[in-house]
Amino acid sequence: MTPDPIEDDEPSIAARPRRKGIYALPNAITLAALFSAFYAIIMAMNGRFEVACVAVFAAAILDSLDGRVARMTNTQSAFGEQMDSLSDMVAFGAAPALIVYMWALKDMGKPGWIPAFVYIAGAALRLARFNVNIGVVDKRYFQGLPSPAAAAIVMGLIWCAVDAPWYSGVDNMAWLRWTAFGVTLFAGLSMVTNAPFYSFKVFDRRRSVPFIVLVAIMLAIGLIALDPPTVLFVIFCVYGLSGYVIYGWRKAKGKPVSVISTSTDEPDERGLHQ
Repeated sequence: MTPDPIEDDEPSIAARPRRKGIYALPNAITLAALFSAFYAIIMAMNGRFEVACVAVFAAAILDSLDGRVARMTNTQSAFGEQMDSLSDMVAFGAAPALIVYMWALKDMGKPGWIPAFVYIAGAALRLARFNVNIGVVDKRYFQGLPSPAAAAIVMGLIWCAVDAPWYSGVDNMAWLRWTAFGVTLFAGLSMVTNAPFYSFKVFDRRRSVPFIVLVAIMLAIGLIALDPPTVLFVIFCVYGLSGYVIYGWRKAKGKPVSVISTSTDEPDERGLHQ
């Protein structure tokens, strides 16, 4: 007796369709992040750069919450994803570029446009690449510097400078203007590199952690409270360099440096996955 043929045409478990509704809570948080970015631009226009920097950091905190809230409340939607990307472009692309331009680059004339435009274009390219690569990138790493971290580097520099006792205005300190030029250019270009930046997404929130982890968190909070602008700037500068360190280490060890975990067969998309 021959065995029954295996049915190959049975569909596998269907993927859960992405919701198309609009949910109040996660999108309200996204709108709050967008308002923080708008408020930052307004404060910079009025010369209150320290407040503008704090507002961008507040937008980064809110941006880290909306997706988590959506997952916790099972309210993910295609609308929310698009809204989040547009908000990120304003909060971590347009706002930092405009703020640093108004603070240090506008008096440089047309050369001052270069780092500001490279930054805003880098943020747009970074977000577009992230959206199309979201299904194929190794979840342990980001492909290029995340735009919130890039914004934190640029805003951290401004916050540190205006909060320092030696600060007498960027007009009187040519070296500070050129530092802003270089840091903005570095942040913009870092967003479109292929260097792998650790994503911190591999921690399981449901598992217990060693006691030393809580001690480290306690010390980090204490250090940030001691001098928020300096500590945050240093932390994000270290993170901004970490991707290049990982890239160099992998290259030296002969390991693959790409964070793409799955290749695609679409000829038009190959350039995005290299």
